[in-house]
Amino acid sequence: MSWDIEKIKNDVAADVNAAEVLDALEAVRVKYLGKKGLVQEMYAGLATASPEEKKTLGKGANDIKVLADALIAQRKPLLAATVKRAQALDVTMPGVAREPGTQHLITQTIEEICDVFERLGFVIQRGPEVETEFYNFTALNIPLDHPSRDSFDTFYLDEKDPTAAGRYLLLRSHTSPGQVRVMQKHKPPLAVIIPGKVYRPDAVDASHAFMFHQIEGLLVDKHVTFADLKGLLTAFCKKFFGDDVKMRFRPHFFPFTEPSAEVDIQSNIFKGRAGKWLEILGCGMVHPAVFAHAGYPPGEYSGLAFGLGVERIAMLRHGIGDIRTFTENDLRVLKQF
Repeated sequence: MSWDIEKIKNDVAADVNAAEVLDALEAVRVKYLGKKGLVQEMYAGLATASPEEKKTLGKGANDIKVLADALIAQRKPLLAATVKRAQALDVTMPGVAREPGTQHLITQTIEEICDVFERLGFVIQRGPEVETEFYNFTALNIPLDHPSRDSFDTFYLDEKDPTAAGRYLLLRSHTSPGQVRVMQKHKPPLAVIIPGKVYRPDAVDASHAFMFHQIEGLLVDKHVTFADLKGLLTAFCKKFFGDDVKMRFRPHFFPFTEPSAEVDIQSNIFKGRAGKWLEILGCGMVHPAVFAHAGYPPGEYSGLAFGLGVERIAMLRHGIGDIRTFTENDLRVLKQF
C-alpha cells in the first residue's frame, strides 16, 4: 500500500487546527497516534514492504508521529485556557460596562486644524521624524553657522548620515523639512499641510517641552502673493477661532521665507486672555533658495508657507496653563475633552 506522506502531514495540521475543544483534539490524537491509528497502520505495513519502501515508509511514519505530537502539545494549552475562561464566566452576574475612550486633546486639535485646511483644498502629507542636516537646515536656507544647528538646540543621533560624509542624522526640530521633500516629489500647483512631532532640547517648563507638535503649510503655484497668504490665514482663523477674531501680521525673520511675519490674534474664546494679543503662528513667502534646493526653476514659481504649534493653540483655546498637562495622563484632565 502506498502512502502520500506530505498529504498526511497537511491533514494532521489541518485537523489539529480545526479542533475547537479538548474532546475534538483527543479524537485527532486517536486518529493518528492511537493503537488503531494511522501511524500504527503504517508501521504494520513495514512487514510486507520492500527494502526501499521500508526506508521511506518508516521515516515517513516517524515524521508524522513527531509532527502530530508537537502540534497537539502546542494546541492543547490554548484549548484548556479557553475552557478555564468559560468556566470562570458566570453569565448570571451583572455585566461590567466599559467606559468608552476618547481621542487625546492634541489629536483632536490636529484633526480640527487639518480639517479646516482640507476644506480649503490642502492635502495632508507626512514626513520622517529622523532627518538629515540637508532637509532640516541646508535646504531651508539655514547656514552652517546658525545657532539652531548647534547640539544645544538640536537632538543629533549617534548615527552617521549616509548622504553626507562626516555628518549625523538628527530628530527634526520643525516640520518645515517636509516642504522640500514634497516639492522634490511633486510639481506645482500644490497645497499641502504636514502635521507631526518635532524635537528640541529645551528646558522643560510650563511652556516648553522636548517633544511637541507642529503643522506646516505650503502652497506653491504661479503668481502666489502675500495677499493670498493673508487671505488664507484669515479664513483659517475665522473658521477655527470664530468670526469675531482680530488678527495682525508683525514683520519677522525666518531663513526659509521672505518676507516673513508672525501672526497675533485676539479672541473672546481664550479663557482668561480675552482682549490680549497672542502669537499663534509664523508665515511668509517661500524663499528662492528653498525653491532652488527643491529643484524648481528660478523665478518660475512663488509660494507661501506657514507653521503653527499645536500645543500652544490647544492651551490658548482651552485655558490650559502648563504644556506638561498634555503628557501627564491625568484622567481628570483628559476626560474634560
